[in-house]
Amino acid sequence: MKVTGFSFIRNAIKYDYPIVEAIQSILPICDDFVVAVGKSDDDTLELIKKIDPSKIIIIETVWDDSLREGGKVLAVETNKAFQAIAEDSDWAFYIQGDEVMHEKFLPVVKSAMEKYLHNKRVDGLLFNYTHFYGSYDYVGASPRWYSNEIRVVRNNKSIYSFRDAQGFRKGDNEKLKVKAIDASIYHYGWVKPPESMQKKQEDFNKLWHNDQWIDKNIAKATEFDYSTVDLLTLFKGQHPEVMKKRIASQNWKFDHDISINRLSFKNEIKRGLKKYLGINIGYKNYIKI
Repeated sequence: MKVTGFSFIRNAIKYDYPIVEAIQSILPICDDFVVAVGKSDDDTLELIKKIDPSKIIIIETVWDDSLREGGKVLAVETNKAFQAIAEDSDWAFYIQGDEVMHEKFLPVVKSAMEKYLHNKRVDGLLFNYTHFYGSYDYVGASPRWYSNEIRVVRNNKSIYSFRDAQGFRKGDNEKLKVKAIDASIYHYGWVKPPESMQKKQEDFNKLWHNDQWIDKNIAKATEFDYSTVDLLTLFKGQHPEVMKKRIASQNWKFDHDISINRLSFKNEIKRGLKKYLGINIGYKNYIKI
């Protein structure tokens, strides 16, 4: 069984992405790793080159910044990396630049890959998600955070990144058939210094919206205001080992009263259904089998 990791990145240093930690977190169960590195305003390319030259395969790309609808350029870049995976790989393990896998889940993922290797009905593996917010101590508790997504797919070139690269489809817009596994992706995209987060909000929303929408909906400020979040809870687990150094160097403070609940009525109903009845209502980009 051969496993290839894949990802894409641009301006990792400028926007404080934990891309090195992301790649390192799954590298132990990958035979090689393809990274589509977009032309950047910083030293992202050199950063990626230093990770593990024996496994890392870099393809240099140029993002089409004219694709300002629905984050499509993110899917385009993901597909560039996926298409560069060698034909002899069986599985492709996707990780985004702000996602990290805890080392305790690696045996679970590898075991599932082995278990379903010859079961061609299984297009991929479905992971749980933990979304950190504001600091490494808080996680999002609102239904607006997606609970699951596909991060391992079969190396089938009819599979492609969907919409803004959150998930995958195959063929003619067909949802992938997946097996859910007991492994979690830790999403750190909303944990950055307030200055970096504000800059990211201003720039990255340009991948989804036009300038008029940006001017109307994105506040002009020097720092991002984390305090307006709807609902958080405390994180009581352990962070991945590869994140320990980054976490120790955090240089901003975010304290939040977890009793604050700004959920809409709709999201309160969704939360109650999931908590008390185990019913998860919402968009699902996959078919569990």
